[in-house]
Amino acid sequence: MNDSTPSKKDKPNLTEMRRSARSFALQALYQWSMAGQSANEIEAQFRVDNDMTRTDVQLFSELLRGVTSGSKDLDEAYRPFLDRPLTDLDPVELSVLRIGAYELIHRLQVPYRVAINESVELAKVFGATESHKYVNGILDKLAQRVRAAEIRARRAAD
Repeated sequence: MNDSTPSKKDKPNLTEMRRSARSFALQALYQWSMAGQSANEIEAQFRVDNDMTRTDVQLFSELLRGVTSGSKDLDEAYRPFLDRPLTDLDPVELSVLRIGAYELIHRLQVPYRVAINESVELAKVFGATESHKYVNGILDKLAQRVRAAEIRARRAAD
């Protein structure tokens, strides 16, 4: 193999590409919540300013657009499980919860455990020290409501 031949390590797998998309989406959503820019503007900026060759760009776009356009509905979906007002949530936690809720509600092809785990991992990387535990608890309760049949089927199979 010569230097110009890419190795298998050079090509990310689908899981890595999706994880990158979620990470970029979280950062873009944080920017959206803090700066008030439009999703279109933020997406264009992210595509120009970041190397997205190892990213599922379609998922990045879906998460950014889906969360920004449906944030009120997503917030209402998990609001009953919060122990504080929505306005008291850290902006990173809020963005992570919105991504997790979006995936649980709208991306049924993603197993509920994957949706929760990916959000917990985002909270571990970007959130406060214990925020991943909070995110896990909220999304687990939401999953029990919106993915009850999937959860029952998994428990029956175990």
